[in-house]
Amino acid sequence: MPALAPGLSSEQRRCRMTSLKQQPPHLLRGIPLAVRNLKKAFGTREVLKDIDLHIPAGQFVAIVGRSGCGKSTLLRLLAGLDKPTEGQLLAGSAPLDDAREDTRLMFQEARLLPWKKIIDNVGLGLSGDWRAQALEALEAVGLAERANEWPAALSGGQKQRVALARALIHKPRLLLLDEPLGALDALTRIEMQQLIEKLWGQYGFTVLLVTHDVSEAVAIADRVILIEEGQIGLDLLVDLPRPRARGSHRLAALEAEVLNRVLAIPGSPPDPEPFSPLPTQLRWAN
Repeated sequence: MPALAPGLSSEQRRCRMTSLKQQPPHLLRGIPLAVRNLKKAFGTREVLKDIDLHIPAGQFVAIVGRSGCGKSTLLRLLAGLDKPTEGQLLAGSAPLDDAREDTRLMFQEARLLPWKKIIDNVGLGLSGDWRAQALEALEAVGLAERANEWPAALSGGQKQRVALARALIHKPRLLLLDEPLGALDALTRIEMQQLIEKLWGQYGFTVLLVTHDVSEAVAIADRVILIEEGQIGLDLLVDLPRPRARGSHRLAALEAEVLNRVLAIPGSPPDPEPFSPLPTQLRWAN
């Protein structure tokens, strides 16, 4: 069962479970995730505390919370960039480590190699006849005509599209997004949100998006999870039809519900989450 925040009514629980059972068939290609009794400590500081979470195949989940709450640490654990202190990370019933080839990660920085052309950045690390696949991935993000240009010629949003294409070429079943739109201007950010939502619908992968932007989370996710002080404080189903009308009263009400909960968390913001080096063997989108 999915981890449900305290205080949900029996009707809310019933509606959530009904929604989770009605994933469209094309989304069942995604990896189902299970997080069991997850803990992560850095020295004496416990960043994540007994996290229990179930994410069905193909679900789009946004993770929000104050800086330092543990949301990026959770994503790093799911990506294999760090190891939990305790607990299990599962892809279905198998260890999540078995699904690394099907997992891709995007960061806030596109991390393109400036001395390689765009198509070569997309096909980085691949062998054989990969150029047709790279062009197909660039077509999916609307940049096929820029394939033979240099990264320096692209805007910030276009660079993130290339990073997204670099993930798509591997046909991932799990896409992890760590604030990939945080540095973009407002209009470009909305365009990228719409593109990610469109590709999610086409490819059917499971998505976990870490974001500080509550409106972004509510606009594109099936479900919004609030991490507070290392625990799940809120697990909210966004039961609205797609595409969602931005500015609608229903969307605004859900956004206010999450934002009010974030602002109501007592105490001062915690220290930034500790950082550990990236394992060189991990294959990611960037």
